[in-house]
Amino acid sequence: MGLMIPTVSLDQVPHPLPEGLHVLDVREPEEWAHGHIEGALHVPLGILPARFSELPDGQTLVVCKVGGRSAQAVMWLQRQGLDVVNLDGGMLDWEAAGRPMVSETGAAPFIA
Repeated sequence: MGLMIPTVSLDQVPHPLPEGLHVLDVREPEEWAHGHIEGALHVPLGILPARFSELPDGQTLVVCKVGGRSAQAVMWLQRQGLDVVNLDGGMLDWEAAGRPMVSETGAAPFIA
């Protein structure tokens, strides 16, 4: 039997985010540029193993657009011993709920 993927829905995520909770965004660079959670660490899923040493210790909320890639990341990161949880609904739910985001483009943030 495989590991259970710890998952939360957005309504289980406090707003503002609690001190000490890290956010890891595993989307592609173009997606990240259009809109992301301020203070999040951006490491695309495909290069996560190569950048593992950069990941924070402590509880980490892992996000992507809808929750599929972040679930894959959580499975792998759990096996590495990290305290990670997947955001079901991802950045689409975050945006729909009006949670704050920033962009790298100079335009208003949105989820691409």
